[in-house]
Amino acid sequence: MSGFDKVVNSYEEAMAGLEDGMTVIAGGFGLCGIPENLIAQIKTMGTKELTFVSNNCGVDDFGLGVLLVDRQIKKMISSYVGENALFEQQLLAGELEVELTPQGTLAEKMRAGGAGIPAFYTATGYGTPVGEGKEVREFDGRKYIMEESITGDFAIVKGWKADRYGNVVYRDTAQNFNPMAATAGKITVVEVEEIVEPGELDPTQIHTPGIYVDRLIQGTFEKRIEQRTVRKD
Repeated sequence: MSGFDKVVNSYEEAMAGLEDGMTVIAGGFGLCGIPENLIAQIKTMGTKELTFVSNNCGVDDFGLGVLLVDRQIKKMISSYVGENALFEQQLLAGELEVELTPQGTLAEKMRAGGAGIPAFYTATGYGTPVGEGKEVREFDGRKYIMEESITGDFAIVKGWKADRYGNVVYRDTAQNFNPMAATAGKITVVEVEEIVEPGELDPTQIHTPGIYVDRLIQGTFEKRIEQRTVRKD
């Protein structure tokens, strides 16, 4: 293959270069569309003092939650912190720093970071603890706070299908934060269920162009559901 080929053959190679103290942006929403095998590789590596930017922190024994066991996460920038007793325990004990960010603002922080936009104004959070200490501007009679964008040393992303050049398609709601996260990492690593040859994907269906992707790996996935609720017959 040409130099455009992004495929790596092991998770060790996929996460090579991750060091203590780095910032990692992770796609996913709850346990939907999370890069579960890349997270497992970070646990295996034992990398510490990490800052994670993600909608939430998984559950106690799956997703980003597995990194709390050995205190690999120093800080979480997220919008939802439920479903995880260990997270609550470490937060209340002062062992985990948490920066709560409104969900839409968090998505825009990633998108803006990937677009090279250093900051933006939003009305969300004005007059609440979220807006404390942030610059305020008025536009058309409404108050807005300035939010700084986010970039990371690594972005870890879960896709459905990709070609070898790193063009990625996400499936249904598993898009969630993944497309924004993919643009905001200095090194973006994507794991997918299937890798196809260039030209096999419809160009109009590509969600993340390969220009954003540095490494691509094919994996198998558990796709666990946080709380399964079914109708009673």
